[in-house]
Amino acid sequence: MPPLPSPNDLPASPSELADLALRTAVAAADMVRERRSAGFGIATKSTATDMVTDVDKASDVLIRGLLLDSRPDDGLVTEEDADQPGTTGVVWVVDPIDGTTNFVYGHPPYAVSIGACVGGRPIAGAIVEISADDRYVASIGGGSYRNGSRLRLNEPPELSRALISTGFGYDPDRRRDQAALLGRIIDQVRDVRRLGAAAFDLCSIAAGRIDGYYEHGLNDWDLAAGQIIAAEAGAVVEHLTGGVPAPPGCIIAAHPDLVGPLRDLLLTHGADEL
Repeated sequence: MPPLPSPNDLPASPSELADLALRTAVAAADMVRERRSAGFGIATKSTATDMVTDVDKASDVLIRGLLLDSRPDDGLVTEEDADQPGTTGVVWVVDPIDGTTNFVYGHPPYAVSIGACVGGRPIAGAIVEISADDRYVASIGGGSYRNGSRLRLNEPPELSRALISTGFGYDPDRRRDQAALLGRIIDQVRDVRRLGAAAFDLCSIAAGRIDGYYEHGLNDWDLAAGQIIAAEAGAVVEHLTGGVPAPPGCIIAAHPDLVGPLRDLLLTHGADEL
């Protein structure tokens, strides 16, 4: 995939798209927070553990309406509804509630994630962790911010002292294989966290709450906004074997000086075979 053109050559201003993403994510997060306290219905999708709630669907409807009211000719891809083609070159990639299982159990984090992509590459995005109203936003060349404060990665620790995050898929066989991989690497890092929301994992890289992250089986809506937020804070976000992230393949994210050792560890123990 070719590199993106400069921000001045893009079909829309990345900073303006980021502002719209954040406004929309805040509105959806406010609605989800209110609806959760009133109760909600639950169904399942791909497996018995892959849940969706009526609040996920309501968030999806709200986000679609707000984005298309502002930019009616853009494309739109969301987790809970059909894709909508566009003509501007901008495609919004949306997870109306990332971390639905956490949402159901009242176990943060769970977040609204909205990314704006051009040519399949994110150029702006916003993520709001709903329970704490924790707000992240970034645009290409414009930096990454949490609640208005600029995010920049600190120098990383050595791999043996790095806190690593990951996640698991819904298919039982794949989950078993992913857990086995984790058992092969856990003694070679400081420790491992499983946050349950990929978008928030990537925000946590940007904010310095974890040092590295990897996960198999993500979808575009899990990745788009978090990718630009982590990257604009200074992180490398790539496919495990290098290059542009390509869901559902394994994604890796870390400081540029840590991503190589973490990649080597994962490949040595067969992460590319899952």
